[in-house]
Amino acid sequence: MKSLILYILVFFVSAACGDSVPRPPSPYGPVPSEAQLRWHEMEMYCLIHYGVDTYTDKEWGYGDEDPAIVNPTGFDAGQIVEAAKAGGFKGVIVVAKHHDGLCLWPTKTTEHNISKSPWKNGRGDMIKEYQLACDKLGMKLGLYCSPWDRNSAAYGTEKYPGIYREQLKELFSNYGSLFISWHDGANGGDGFYGGARERRNIDRTSYYGWDLNFAITRKMQPSAVIFGDIGPDVRWVGNEEGHAGETCWATYSPEAPDKGQKPANGYSKYWLATEGTKSGKYWMPAECDVPLRPGWFYHPSQDGQAKSAYTLLDLYYKSVGRGAGLDLGLAPNREGLLPADDVKVLKEFGKLLETIFWENLVKDAVFSASNVRGNSDKYSASLLKDDDRYSYWATDDNILTPELTVDLKVPKTFNVIRLRENIKLGQRITSFAVDAFINNQWLEIAAATSIGANRLIRLPQNITAKKIRLRITGAEACIALSDFGLFKEPPHLTAPVIRRDKQGTVQILTNAPVAAIHYTTDGTEPTTRSPRYSRPFTFAEGGIVKARNFEANGEASEISSQQFGLSKADWKITAYFQPDTDNQAALAIDENDKTIFAADNAGFPGEVIIDMGKVQPVKAFTYLPRQDKKQNGIADKYIFWISDNGTDWKEAAKGEFANIRANPVGQNIILPEIINTRFFKFSVVHVISGSGISIAELGVLVK
Repeated sequence: MKSLILYILVFFVSAACGDSVPRPPSPYGPVPSEAQLRWHEMEMYCLIHYGVDTYTDKEWGYGDEDPAIVNPTGFDAGQIVEAAKAGGFKGVIVVAKHHDGLCLWPTKTTEHNISKSPWKNGRGDMIKEYQLACDKLGMKLGLYCSPWDRNSAAYGTEKYPGIYREQLKELFSNYGSLFISWHDGANGGDGFYGGARERRNIDRTSYYGWDLNFAITRKMQPSAVIFGDIGPDVRWVGNEEGHAGETCWATYSPEAPDKGQKPANGYSKYWLATEGTKSGKYWMPAECDVPLRPGWFYHPSQDGQAKSAYTLLDLYYKSVGRGAGLDLGLAPNREGLLPADDVKVLKEFGKLLETIFWENLVKDAVFSASNVRGNSDKYSASLLKDDDRYSYWATDDNILTPELTVDLKVPKTFNVIRLRENIKLGQRITSFAVDAFINNQWLEIAAATSIGANRLIRLPQNITAKKIRLRITGAEACIALSDFGLFKEPPHLTAPVIRRDKQGTVQILTNAPVAAIHYTTDGTEPTTRSPRYSRPFTFAEGGIVKARNFEANGEASEISSQQFGLSKADWKITAYFQPDTDNQAALAIDENDKTIFAADNAGFPGEVIIDMGKVQPVKAFTYLPRQDKKQNGIADKYIFWISDNGTDWKEAAKGEFANIRANPVGQNIILPEIINTRFFKFSVVHVISGSGISIAELGVLVK
């Protein structure tokens, strides 16, 4: 009663003094939970893959691997977490169990765990060491426990979901507060399964009992978001390339692939997730996952192939800069450490972000808005420069297309624009444009659609101006914008492009003249003392070519790196799968990753026979799937055969290209020992989609 009387008195006094503050805007649509807000604020984190695959050179283990092969004598969780922090990442997700079933903690649920490894005489706990490293370095910890277990004899039976839930409970009980519980959609198929060595298929919409699993997370880790292909808190963006759509809504309405199917974790139209759903049913922002190297696990053949700092920056603009999160995959090596090149790239990326965003060029600017909600300072446009994600400029309810003018006082040069909405009130703005006052007139310099938690626009050229104008051109509800900033990305010398033709001739190209290009063919870093590129050169035996642009002032670009196999100058395809494809077979060996040799209705196994012209010492076979964003005909199960005469064949390698659907990069099939052969045959046993077979490129490595 006293509280009510006090409220009435305050109301009347305020009204009498003309001091009332307009009510805040009503939320529009679904809004984020507290855990989702914290997730948005993180922006970037890393996903760490390490286990038996690190030693078997695979992406997915079969489940029959002996834990004794896992012995990282130099393992240092601090080195890995510190490298992530240097890159500007705010947390790490540790793969506690991958599809092979090996648990990296001493679980009571299965004997197939780290205690059976010689590491620390069987008394180690990798998850605990990551937790301690995160605590020490001020980083957040997340965990991924694969629901698919190719080792467990119980998988596919009624017993396994209970085992999986016990694993989640152990992880949620013993390793502190988590920021995310991460799950993916890889479920069911071939496996060891306690020695059964068979295929077990499950209904991933119902088998695991996701409602029960998620209830455990909510109870035991209430501050954690749950990531899955379709959430429930964070959705997969639909690719493993690290980018969201140019339009990207944080709201999403999951849609099943076919009529009669119900969306569940790991089951929806992935291509819809790239953009989300405008005014969707749930607040379910996108995570953009991408490995730093071509693969998620460590492979010696991928040393030196980490994405460059500027490649990561481009992905940052296309993920975080589109309101999504960036999840970068890190792959510790067999010593249990991040390779030095990977550490270097992360540090360079972190410094680059710091350089770009350390100063907001509007910090001293004067902001003028065409409308301010109730003319109140509480919703003033000046709040756009206070670096608070939740203080905001708001307009009256009926004002959906206001304008904002920013007077920088003196001309400033910028090439990056940042906008943010106060997402506590939902995602409201649907389109906007930015103008610069140049030569006494307003010129449009940028336009885009969704904003949400973050929108970064990287301009194609520098803009120098004293006045900037923001025009909101579309909105679902009155404006609640929390940030408008301008930044300057430093000049960048672009790395060269390395190409090789079928004759084995290498060209190194630049998009603009430079003082010099230096290169190496032995895998070392190019310097000004390395050979200078002046004309194409022959590189028939293959290997790694690295190149770098240099300016006269000593400025150097990032390093380009390209691995080449044996030259295909004398190669011929002597037989291939039917039906006849109009003599297009040569496209599989033309050294052009943009061309595709394909047959729409080939039988299985579909076979391609290649005559290399003479006997060659083969270290590995290579297969590049089609690179046109389509999946029809991409092989995921294969056999490579060898022959001296093209008639009598011996099996050389057999297996699966794990995860090739989501990550269609070049595949290296490393042989246990070098073999000498003139002919080899590629047999496609199974494809991920369609009834045909497709090949962008086949090759062999001899070095």
